[in-house]
Amino acid sequence: MEWFYLFLATTCEIFGVAIMKELVNTKNKLYLLALIVCFGFSFTFLSLSMQNIAMSVAYAIWTGAGTAGGAMIGVLFYKESKSFLKLFLIAVIIACTVGLKFLS
Repeated sequence: MEWFYLFLATTCEIFGVAIMKELVNTKNKLYLLALIVCFGFSFTFLSLSMQNIAMSVAYAIWTGAGTAGGAMIGVLFYKESKSFLKLFLIAVIIACTVGLKFLS
């Protein structure tokens, strides 16, 4: 169950980052509420996952997957640059995240 909590924490973080971008672009106060909810759930699920996953592993996976997910949303939905090097380094982050999961 702890890995599912970590998955939910990461998903909420990625949605929170996407909502943050919309808040910056539109200044719509509803996005602020959604941002607070997303990050609140993200930290809640992260803390639940840390009950049975080492903090170093859970936090590294949460930040790594969140970074990769946020970067991919930027490339896919906000037309941010998608150079080979950028995509390669995102793939490295994902590979390291998967590696941490298998080592723990």
